[in-house]
Amino acid sequence: MSELVEIVGSLENKISKLLHRVEQLQQAKLRLEEEVVVVQKNHAETKNSLIIWEDKYNSLKMASSMLGSNTNKTEAKLKINTLIRDLDHCIIQLSE
Repeated sequence: MSELVEIVGSLENKISKLLHRVEQLQQAKLRLEEEVVVVQKNHAETKNSLIIWEDKYNSLKMASSMLGSNTNKTEAKLKINTLIRDLDHCIIQLSE
């Protein structure tokens, strides 16, 4: 009979430890989920910042080529031609 009491006590102890471990893991999971949200937000902000800086860089590069820099003159001409085509297309649509 005492063996049965020892076995039951041992099982209760192990179940208690398992429940405690489950609780710890759930708390760790919640912390990690919060961390993932923060990292995703930071990633989105960084991505937006990168897009803004790329636009600024491209504008600066275009302005530099228009001021006489030979390195990006061809690219500037292509950009101007594209803008002119877009304007022509808008004018055609307005006249219809």
